[in-house]
Amino acid sequence: MTKADIINEIAKQTGLEKVKVTSVVNGFIIAVKDSLKKGNPVYLRGFGSFVVKKRAKKVARNISKGEKITIPAHNVATFKPSKAFKVKK
Repeated sequence: MTKADIINEIAKQTGLEKVKVTSVVNGFIIAVKDSLKKGNPVYLRGFGSFVVKKRAKKVARNISKGEKITIPAHNVATFKPSKAFKVKK
């Protein structure tokens, strides 16, 4: 599902104009990005959590050239779904 599909679905379910729904969805995305940039997690009860994890520096190989490269430590945004998403066996 794409962002456009999400906007269309929300507009259909709520009866709101697509322009307003687009504004709200874009605002949500910006709010999540800004929070993660500051290092603050975003918790959406019943949906999941957006958190920033630190990846350690590591040595990898460039397969095409066969040489070792160092990947510096960096932060990665991750999403952890809530228990509502877990499939019961």
